[in-house]
Amino acid sequence: MIMDEELDAYRLSGEKVRVVRDGLESNDVVGIVLAWDEEQVLIRRQNRRVVKLDRSYTYQSFSEPRHNPIDLD
Repeated sequence: MIMDEELDAYRLSGEKVRVVRDGLESNDVVGIVLAWDEEQVLIRRQNRRVVKLDRSYTYQSFSEPRHNPIDLD
């Protein structure tokens, strides 16, 4: 699970993040961190829609190469 400090750094910098939900890159969510609580994170996508995602997903900088969660197991 992503730590509050990491989420706060992404929010303050306005950097795009990639949320990797499974092995398919097409299912990734890319956007900017808006807010979070103990269980969920709000991400504003490029089309300005806001999505609520679970904190257990993998969050990484969009500028970094994608890390497949299946390979990490």
